[in-house]
Amino acid sequence: MAHGLSVSISGGGRTGSVRLAPWLKRPRPSGVESRSTGATMESLGLSTVCEEARCPNRDECWSQRTATFLILGSVCTRNCSFCSVAPGVPSAPDSSEPSRVSEAVNKMGLRHAVITSVTRDDLEDGGAEHFSACIRAVQAGNPGVAVEVLVPDFWGKAAHIQTVLDAGPAVFGHNMETVERLSPKLRSGAQYGRSLNVLGTAVRNSSIPVKSGIMLGLGEEDSEIRRTMNDMLANGVSLLTIGQYLRPSAGQVAVERFVPPVEFEGWRNEALALGFRGVASSPFTRSSHKAAELLKDGCYGEK
Repeated sequence: MAHGLSVSISGGGRTGSVRLAPWLKRPRPSGVESRSTGATMESLGLSTVCEEARCPNRDECWSQRTATFLILGSVCTRNCSFCSVAPGVPSAPDSSEPSRVSEAVNKMGLRHAVITSVTRDDLEDGGAEHFSACIRAVQAGNPGVAVEVLVPDFWGKAAHIQTVLDAGPAVFGHNMETVERLSPKLRSGAQYGRSLNVLGTAVRNSSIPVKSGIMLGLGEEDSEIRRTMNDMLANGVSLLTIGQYLRPSAGQVAVERFVPPVEFEGWRNEALALGFRGVASSPFTRSSHKAAELLKDGCYGEK
């Protein structure tokens, strides 16, 4: 999946069978606006990563009338062990989806729209043309709106990456998800080196910010986190997200450790010192959570 940081907390103060750390418990926001966001998505027949990946920030984001669009269906051709999105055989792309995404952006009054997808290894271009169509539709129907994309690896093919870049997104994102040692265990069909190449290809072929993210709490060592950050920097990544892995259900890999907030702050400071322009690092940080703020923090937009 392209959006592995969107795993979530299950109910009752637990994640899987492990009791949550105290800092991972927080009150739910008012549901009025949240219900409105959900109704908009439902009425337009759209999926969100917020729901499909059981994101812990869903109520917060939806209460602020923002959401991350999940295009190309809600069934993934890969089966990553950390992700709750259903694996299987997806349906053909829906040619009406780009216009429906654009309409949702308009109805929600978004100024920064984030679009991601399931991985579509069944499609010759991995869904790149559909990403392009969605970007262009949002831009045409909502002048001035920044469109951020979080894409799968497209098997590392430069032509498919270029198809997305040519549509003019404001941010190009692809997640590393984890350190190299853990990547084969956690990321079905993905490769650490291939993901670095996707990021580097986007940097070499565009002038827009390139973004990536990793999860903590899966058994990674500090030295491995540092190496991953340096590998991303070496490939031109300028925006970084670091969040706590939370087991969506008993069907996914277990949490090895709940990382305290002070450690996330330490990683943020270290990443900034290394040279990242913008870094979001906290237990609840996810790829698209407060994406517009991270872009501004990286000095890519007005404060």
